[in-house]
Amino acid sequence: MGKRHSHKKGSVGYRPRKRAVNQMPRVGFWPKAGDKRLLGFAGYKAGMTTISYVDDSTSPNAGNEIYGAATIVEAPPMTVYGIRGMKVGQVVADEIVSDEKILKELGMKSKKKNSVSADKVSEIFVLAYTSPGQCGFGKKSPEKMMIAVGGKDVADKLEYAKSILGKQVKASEVFKPGEFVDTVSVTVGKGWQGSVKRFGTATQRRKATGKVRHIGSLGAWHPGYVQYTVPMPGQMGYHKRTEFNKRIMKTTAPDEVNCKGGFPHYGVLKNECFLILGSVGGPVKRLIRLRKAARKDVVKPPELRSISLESKQ
Repeated sequence: MGKRHSHKKGSVGYRPRKRAVNQMPRVGFWPKAGDKRLLGFAGYKAGMTTISYVDDSTSPNAGNEIYGAATIVEAPPMTVYGIRGMKVGQVVADEIVSDEKILKELGMKSKKKNSVSADKVSEIFVLAYTSPGQCGFGKKSPEKMMIAVGGKDVADKLEYAKSILGKQVKASEVFKPGEFVDTVSVTVGKGWQGSVKRFGTATQRRKATGKVRHIGSLGAWHPGYVQYTVPMPGQMGYHKRTEFNKRIMKTTAPDEVNCKGGFPHYGVLKNECFLILGSVGGPVKRLIRLRKAARKDVVKPPELRSISLESKQ
């Protein structure tokens, strides 16, 4: 019998395939940026639509008008309530805004204000929270997160962070049309699944062992135990995933992308939105974190021809 040659089922890079700890994913790496700005933002996935645009890549379709899918992420303004100074991964000082209204909304008590000094830290972050109450899908409690700040040096970053402390930052102030971003989110949960659906392994022939959707071999004789790389049933979905180089086609007002009757299971958009080319992980209403692209530093505004406003019902 001939030997079958095929790739190993299931990437080890995605192990362990277990449920995410929190729906608010953490960002483990922030790229550098010379201009004074926030390097990230957050929004809520509203749905998908169809757009037409002129292909400005190096593909065979370059220069032609093409149709593609796009994801709409509603991004209400984020409020900056603090500044965090860090040095080699350790928190040095937190400077929290003293606005009682902001602290009450976050469920925080009045905290002693510690000033962040530029000569004692190596990195500057802002502490910000989302505004889901301004959306129309019923969520009220905001998510708190840490966002890196761009600038030439630490003093430059700290100056910009203090200028937006206690203020709201809009989505259009952070990312420009044509900019590439990385999306960080928790994917759609699919529960406990078998090895065929979870890893894409082949089904057994009818006369093999009386079973069809199972693994034919659990591994070699030695070592005398089942290794963790063997495709086995388990949790599928609801994993934290980072997708690189997603292109923002447009940062637009809600009226330009609201479809007839609103988006299924979401409703009508009320805030600024990111129109992102392609798909984004997670179901509707899920928090999507956007980060300045770590592998691509290109900002080329696309020529967007049309956005479908047909009903998605």
